Amino acid sequence: MVQAWYMDESADDPRRPHRAEPSRPVGLEQLRRLGVLYWKLDADKHENDPELEKIRKERNYSWMDIITISKDKLPNYEEKLRMFYEEHLHVDEEIRYILDGSGYFDVRDKDDKWIRIFMEKGDMITLPAGIYHRFTLDEKNYVKAMRLFVGQPVWTAYGRPADHLEARGQYVRFLAQTA
Repeated sequence: MVQAWYMDESADDPRRPHRAEPSRPVGLEQLRRLGVLYWKLDADKHENDPELEKIRKERNYSWMDIITISKDKLPNYEEKLRMFYEEHLHVDEEIRYILDGSGYFDVRDKDDKWIRIFMEKGDMITLPAGIYHRFTLDEKNYVKAMRLFVGQPVWTAYGRPADHLEARGQYVRFLAQTA
């Protein structure tokens, strides 16, 4: 099951857990109210998994690739990690399925506080278009993930502030309806 919690305010190494004290865990229902969807799948059978195929068909995830983020596999590793950790949004959903390793997705709640979502092998997440978020590895410095898209991939990240974008406006309206 997914592990998520409110983060502390520390500027220490982002690869550390950064749990707020006292601990403030976040459950799946609270993530759903933010538009974040989560599945636990069997990563060992990702190439022929009927459950993954069902999700892909229902949500029109027609395109996919696999990325490995580690010093020896990703060109410009340090630069890419810094870029992934900059707060940003996309105008499309961001879908990631962890096939090996682990890392963190951080998302903003309705009050603009950071929630950290620990992702490990078998975890699949969909972040809605317009949500401010960021990603980092954990202290193991390795993750292998499937990236999924509806149609052709769009890699554009819009750094904060990006409130002028229609995707952000739609997301803010969604949050108001779930309040």
